Amino acid sequence: MTYAELAAATSFSFLRGASSPAEMVVAALALGHAGIGIADRNTVSGVVRAHVALKEAQEAAAEAKEALPPFRLIVGARLVFADSTPDIIAYPATRRGWGRLTRLLTLGNRRAEKGDCILRLPDLLDFHDDLLLIVMPGEDPAPALDTLVFEAQGRVWLGATMLRQGADRRRLQARLALARAAGVPLIAINDALYAGPAQRRLHDVLTCIREKTTLAEAGRRLAANAERHLKPAGEMARLFAEALDAIAETQRLLARVDFRLDQLRYEYPHEPVPAGHSPQSWLETLAIKKAHERWPGGIPEKMYRLLFEEFSIIAKAGYAPYFLTVHDIVQFAQARGILCQGRGSAANSAVCYVLGITAVDPVKNNLLFSRFISEERKEPPDIDVDFEHERREEVMQYVYERYGRERAGIAATVIHYRPRSAVREVGKVLGLSEDVTARLTSTVWGSFASAMEQQRFAETGFDPQAREIARLADLVGQIMGFPRHLSQHVGGFVLTNDRLDETVPIHNAAMANRTFIEWDKDDIDALGLMKVDVLALGMLTCIAKAFAMIETHIGRQYCLQTVPDDAPDVYDMLCRGDSIGVFQVESRAQINMLPRLRPREFYDLVIQVAIVRPGPIQGDMVHPYLRRRQGRETVDYPSPGPPHDPNELRDVLGKTLGVPLFQEQAMRLAITAAAFTPSEANQLRRSMATFRNLGTMHHLEEKLVEGMVRRGYERQFAERCFGQIRGFGSYGFPESHALAFARLVWVSSYLKCRYPAVFAAALLNSQPMGFYAPAQIVRDAREHGVEVRAIDLNHSDWDNSLE
Repeated sequence: MTYAELAAATSFSFLRGASSPAEMVVAALALGHAGIGIADRNTVSGVVRAHVALKEAQEAAAEAKEALPPFRLIVGARLVFADSTPDIIAYPATRRGWGRLTRLLTLGNRRAEKGDCILRLPDLLDFHDDLLLIVMPGEDPAPALDTLVFEAQGRVWLGATMLRQGADRRRLQARLALARAAGVPLIAINDALYAGPAQRRLHDVLTCIREKTTLAEAGRRLAANAERHLKPAGEMARLFAEALDAIAETQRLLARVDFRLDQLRYEYPHEPVPAGHSPQSWLETLAIKKAHERWPGGIPEKMYRLLFEEFSIIAKAGYAPYFLTVHDIVQFAQARGILCQGRGSAANSAVCYVLGITAVDPVKNNLLFSRFISEERKEPPDIDVDFEHERREEVMQYVYERYGRERAGIAATVIHYRPRSAVREVGKVLGLSEDVTARLTSTVWGSFASAMEQQRFAETGFDPQAREIARLADLVGQIMGFPRHLSQHVGGFVLTNDRLDETVPIHNAAMANRTFIEWDKDDIDALGLMKVDVLALGMLTCIAKAFAMIETHIGRQYCLQTVPDDAPDVYDMLCRGDSIGVFQVESRAQINMLPRLRPREFYDLVIQVAIVRPGPIQGDMVHPYLRRRQGRETVDYPSPGPPHDPNELRDVLGKTLGVPLFQEQAMRLAITAAAFTPSEANQLRRSMATFRNLGTMHHLEEKLVEGMVRRGYERQFAERCFGQIRGFGSYGFPESHALAFARLVWVSSYLKCRYPAVFAAALLNSQPMGFYAPAQIVRDAREHGVEVRAIDLNHSDWDNSLE
């Protein structure tokens, strides 16, 4: 018989499910199930992971020229009610049903504090349209069943489990009788909480964490056996031998679902578009108008051509409303006097430049637009804009007011178990004392490690082979990366023209007046949704305060674009490594690099920002670049064979002395020297990202190396190029990002050099304590002969002597 488990919970039923969504999908495929239903507790936060896992399995099978059997993934939620109603699993039968489910969950989330969802049966009755409902086993399901049969006739099932407990057969017969009396079909489920029986131990640990107890004291709060896993169809048929139609019913429910997550489409808001214009026509009109204002004597030919090339790509992809929305937000900030600057790959765009979203000229800097958007790459653009950190909330509240809470929400961030939290919580469950777990975590540095290596246990003096330590290490390894709870992204907004809460549930954030959606940036990317990043940058606050003080007390006006570029004394200061407090170049590594690199022009700062990064260091790019810059190594650009241009690499790597330091250079090198398409070049960049390896590295390496060799490059040089590109992967800066940051390096350096007391005062009064070194800044000001005292930034007693 065929079977589909339609009551599968995952790790996103926080501290209840003991397998990830991907593990559940893969296990169901391996068991030969006809499908699986993912239904987590009052949430759909894990369903995109299951959707992606199924797509990856299908793509892997296609690549291996294997055929997967027919398999359906259906996604919904297990509704847990605050009253005595039994749990009900709801699956949307249509796209409209999905919208009803997400609005229902939003209702429960918004009436509760962060992390909770308060639902009652009447709420479901208001939103049950196009939902298929499974009433789960409970104390007395009859009243809820009768109500639902009346309200949602033909869309209700009664669930039954056989979990190898003493009264299984009696309960099954009672369920059959209740189903017949109510006139609904009985459906077989295993109420699965993990993929296989081996996860039972981890599930016990999660239960203890949730119940705040230890394994020794948990008692009946733990499951009686390890039966809550996915089972083969044959085993389920054997368990339900007295009600085989309940097995077949899983296929009937599966066949009634006509909704998949890739059907989610949404339209971007149209608020910034005036009457009489389409989003595309208004974007083009606005961009050309702004360009004429920037170049009153005529738009440069190359910029004009690039603008219309971008207009064409933007029009085909339908991204015009996105650009207009970001421009609208930036315009609001500028009108309120809030310093802001776009950064990241958006700086590759001429449209972003003329609209004032970014300050980096992509023509002047020869930037690669396909790093931002390309016709081949079906990925939405991602524009990051930094705002003064003390005034960013004004911008965020403007977004909420402009679009409404039902149409705007911040993306989620999934808080995962990391080594310290995993060791602490698992250790507590195992009965280890706090001093033992504190000692075990004492060798873990930082909070972003993805594994607790065995040597960490040994470094603390414990024997990794000791029974308790080995058991701890095993369970910590299993729980590592599990979601602990949802939090909000630092500022990534998802906006819609229609209701956002009909695409994804919305939650209250812990912070007042904030709401966020259930999906994080990876989920959003997987579904092709677009987000606007409204980010905070402390240095912009510092610069804004410094500008204000200079204008008030010295009488000079500055903005980010008008700070003079030609200031040898500022470069002299940086060459001495005198950069405490300066944006991006105040770390020990940066201070050590400055006297070696000796910046004398703006582009040197771009390289300074980018070169002290894990990627260039791992890719062995730092020392070759420094040797070439200092004249100790010849700058050479290998040439391809005829009939190709012998100087083609000079155009790609000329600015960095033949060493690829930026992601755009890696992509240009692949396009120029190995005949990659822009889409393949971007795939190369993404494949090397340590957090998102697509499994295509080997094929791309072969294509790059062999492509270069075919065009006449020496194999040794081709392999070295690939090694350098692989070395920095996702840890290498985009050139556009480095350019945007270098502007802030220059402005903060100029203020530190020319106005040391003002800069010190602004810095000390704008940054979170500990972010910079206040004592060093005070010493720095005194070295310039400036008296340092506690001040009121609004005090009128300042005079020009501070200059």
